[in-house]
Amino acid sequence: MDNNKKVKLWTKDFVLIIVINFFVFLNHLMIFSTFPFFVSHLGYSDTVSGICAAVFSFVAVICRPFIGWMLDTGRRKRILLTGICGMLLVPVGYLAVLTAVASIALTVFFRMAHGCVFACSNTSTSTVATDILPKPRFAEGMGMFGMATALATACAPAVGEALMSKGFGVLFLSASVIMAVCLVLFAFLKVPSIPQVQKRLSFKELIDRDALPASVVVLVFLMTYGALENYTLKFAAEEEAITLSGGIYFTVMAVMLFLTRVLVGKAADRRGEEIFVYTCNSFMFAVLILLALVPNNVTFLLSAALSGYAFGGLEPALQAMAVSIAPPERRGAANSTFLCAYDIGIGIGGGLAGILIDAAGYEKMYLIIAASTIISVIIYVIWGRKHLSSMTYRIRHRA
Repeated sequence: MDNNKKVKLWTKDFVLIIVINFFVFLNHLMIFSTFPFFVSHLGYSDTVSGICAAVFSFVAVICRPFIGWMLDTGRRKRILLTGICGMLLVPVGYLAVLTAVASIALTVFFRMAHGCVFACSNTSTSTVATDILPKPRFAEGMGMFGMATALATACAPAVGEALMSKGFGVLFLSASVIMAVCLVLFAFLKVPSIPQVQKRLSFKELIDRDALPASVVVLVFLMTYGALENYTLKFAAEEEAITLSGGIYFTVMAVMLFLTRVLVGKAADRRGEEIFVYTCNSFMFAVLILLALVPNNVTFLLSAALSGYAFGGLEPALQAMAVSIAPPERRGAANSTFLCAYDIGIGIGGGLAGILIDAAGYEKMYLIIAASTIISVIIYVIWGRKHLSSMTYRIRHRA
């Protein structure tokens, strides 16, 4: 019998942090994916909605290294509570814009605030998860934790679209209620005790160098997801050859993503992240080519299934790689480094996609964004697979 199986993975606190993380991403992404519609409702273009996506990610990126530093000083639970409360309150700000002051400047301000509190929330959940997980089943556990993130990423647009159809007020109120549920779950969460230490604030403390290879690979890959997450709903609504709802795309993606994590999620423990880097980038390249060149109902659903595998396989595997050799006192920095890259990739992808759509249309946008999958693989081959943080590299050198 595999000795790793004797190590308990599923504990009360691990389940709680997974569920909290799922709700954090659900709050964020059901607003993120419908925000172009909200911006249009206010009377502005896709370029403006792309700017909103970019400033959200920019603020999250600026905040994450400092949040990681604070987490590494032992303030895990305090930072998580701050993030949850902030994500509860920000949708109330969107409601104010909707009902009282229809100001794009105020909308951008609340997007920036949302970026900050989101950074607090999911940097904290990732760090707490790495504290809870047993080392012998670390990659498997990060895969299960990542499944919640990826499932939320896949199903949130469909949830957001359904709520938006009842009105933006319903959407924003529901986002706040979700975080109220998180507060209840938070009350039952026991975070492993990490001694509070005094750490000098410096660039070296803010960024974890060992997490950089995985982070750069995922940054480039997620430019594709930034484009899909922001504009698939509008693409489906505007493309005459597609008669299906954009929400169906993300539902199919969610199903495939779940199957990916259940059926192949343990592969990272046995073989490392390499198999996911190659196959997931290849599948995402195919997704974008299908949407660009042969958009119809069949290819729309096929691309949804392929993107479910691509995102569901690569993101958790690379996060496990980023954090795998970090000691407890550096896990906050390692997670914040990886998640900074996550935000930058999605932010650049969303912002660039909005500009390209206005300038050249959806077809050329998808074709240009597809190039990032090739670049992601090249970076991994040159840098990532030879780095000590690579689980594939360590597995091969143990053999």
